[in-house]
Amino acid sequence: MVAWGRGLSVDSLQAGQGDLAALALPCVTLRWVITSSALEMEDLTCMVGSGNEFCCEAHFSGRFPDLHTAPAQLGRALGVSRTMSTRRLRSEDYNDYSSTDVTPEGSPPDGMNGFAHPESYQRFGETNGTTWYQTLIHLLKGNIGTGLLGLPLAVKNAGILLGPLSLLVMGVVAVHCMGILVKCAHHFCNRFQKQFLDYGGAVMYGLEATPSACLRTHAIWGRRVVGLFLIITQLGFCCVYFVFLADNLKQVVSAANGTTNDCSSNRTVVMTPTMDSRLYMLSILPFVVLLTFIQNLKVLSIFSMLANVAMLVSLVVIYQYIVRDIPDPRNLPLAAAWKTYPLFFGTAIFAFEGIGVVLPLENKMKNPRQFPVILYVGMTIVTILYISLSVLGYLRFGTDIQASITLNLPNCWLYQAVKLLFSFGIFFTYAVQFYVPAEIIIPPLVARVSERWGWLVNLLLRVALVCVTCVLAILIPRLDLVISLVGSISSSALALIFPPLLEIATYYSEGMHPLVIAKDITISLFGFVGFVVGTYEALVELVAPAATVVNATTVLVQ
Repeated sequence: MVAWGRGLSVDSLQAGQGDLAALALPCVTLRWVITSSALEMEDLTCMVGSGNEFCCEAHFSGRFPDLHTAPAQLGRALGVSRTMSTRRLRSEDYNDYSSTDVTPEGSPPDGMNGFAHPESYQRFGETNGTTWYQTLIHLLKGNIGTGLLGLPLAVKNAGILLGPLSLLVMGVVAVHCMGILVKCAHHFCNRFQKQFLDYGGAVMYGLEATPSACLRTHAIWGRRVVGLFLIITQLGFCCVYFVFLADNLKQVVSAANGTTNDCSSNRTVVMTPTMDSRLYMLSILPFVVLLTFIQNLKVLSIFSMLANVAMLVSLVVIYQYIVRDIPDPRNLPLAAAWKTYPLFFGTAIFAFEGIGVVLPLENKMKNPRQFPVILYVGMTIVTILYISLSVLGYLRFGTDIQASITLNLPNCWLYQAVKLLFSFGIFFTYAVQFYVPAEIIIPPLVARVSERWGWLVNLLLRVALVCVTCVLAILIPRLDLVISLVGSISSSALALIFPPLLEIATYYSEGMHPLVIAKDITISLFGFVGFVVGTYEALVELVAPAATVVNATTVLVQ
């Protein structure tokens, strides 16, 4: 059931006043999912206008409710955090629809008598949204990180010929899946007259569009599953950052006594014994905890910019080193053993897993119609960068390539500075990546306690989440396995499995060409096989590691 309403103030909503049957709610869409359980609010999204006026969409599940009690239930939901009504929502840069002719999200443009026709639908960008150039920079930043530094080892696991070809194919497929997600989101924005949709919302509406009554009834689980995998992915990134920081700091400290200004490639450096990398993780844990206490995105954006500059400078220095003195590549295998290929898959899909930033970036643009071009241009740059660094890195270091290419750099002051500079960038990137799961997990739990203890619960939950990522990193202290495991488990689902299935769910009832269905099923099966086999091989390697561990050496020959 869908009902529309206008004119009720926030105060009266909190008091439980109003009558849904009389359409007194302010621009509220209520979607009822009929099950045998008790009535329960599943989701609530609001946009604020002037004069303390709300436009909301609420999702309930349960027995068919009493229409006269619904305003009180919605009022209690809005009353959980009164400060959300103005300060938080306005900080999200939502448009004020009260003084324009633009229809708010989900509200009927023609009063109570009907919906707008699909052909009259138009996507409006943010008034203070990002330009095409800013969006391109954000897209590049969302796809370039520690996964890039692990790709040379991934090529070693696939072969000097099979690896780059597989990276190219995987890049094309990943970009195609991003395009599918954007197309499906546009379809539902058009159909339901919405201004924007996130990944979870698109999957939820996709399930509601399927012929299956069971999937329609449990469509809200689509949003929950996507949210779960987003949390796993982001926290997995944070685990990778712990291992990366520990490995690089350990190598810098171990080689400190032998560090000189001589960056020649024929020096043998004896590494000074130092503490285990897991102790380094514990050492940096307090600093990471303090960093995550910063909850203001504007402040985090400053650190993100510093991280971008640090990593950009580091990449330039790394490139200028690996293109020199490349040895004869004829001894390198064209295709590696099939047993190590799943490890390549996990690392590669980890690097290409930027699909979570696609819809948020498009939603924040001044002109969203430019986004498809930006997506393809940006991901072409990313794919070229991935293939070039992975091939050049493997050619330069051969079988000695380590889990992060920074660990292969000489131990002179210049390249020691590069390791520290990149570690500096990764350290601050941790806070940005941590922000997403923190905003999903923490607010609902804080809402269950009184306002007096809310700040303390918030900080304790942040400490607990950071400690979880640190403990997981300690349990799996090998950077290559952490990257492969995170990529196989969560990144494959978000980047390869879900988007093709979403396209089938969205368009099947409207008629799809059999070749399109076969293509979508093939991509999803490819992602699922990679998910199963990649996870299995990473776990096997973790339990019974090979004789040579690529990132734990005591003597480094340059």
